[in-house]
Amino acid sequence: MFRGVATFNLDAKGRMAIPAKFRKLLDVCCEGRLVVTIDHSEHCLQIYPLPEWEDVEKKLSALPSLNPQVRKLKRMLLGYATECEMDNNGRILLPAKLREFANLTKSTVMIGQGNKFELWDEQTWNALMDECLIENFDGILSTELENLSI
Repeated sequence: MFRGVATFNLDAKGRMAIPAKFRKLLDVCCEGRLVVTIDHSEHCLQIYPLPEWEDVEKKLSALPSLNPQVRKLKRMLLGYATECEMDNNGRILLPAKLREFANLTKSTVMIGQGNKFELWDEQTWNALMDECLIENFDGILSTELENLSI
């Protein structure tokens, strides 16, 4: 289970060092083998341990390709999916196209999302969180979320 937020810098080559608090878990669950792809609705990246990604990939592949929305989703998520392996220093190289999509230049934020991570440009992430803090959630939560007790 991946949770929490970590900030760090990409190096000049576009490599990111996986934060230490996540690195050990990734060694255990996937031997440092990850899949990075774009997010279908936000300008951020999704980082999956390989076994988690394989489950997502099976579900996507099972969707009906005659549906135009499904084809678009497959093109985005499967088309940009890139396997990465952590090196001995716990770093992965993010492909330039993916960094460009998420506007990643230097300061980045990695957010645990249970079975995966999101990777954001730090300024974009901070702006999103500022919006969330001032947003009023009354009346917009689905029934499932209304029953969630935190």
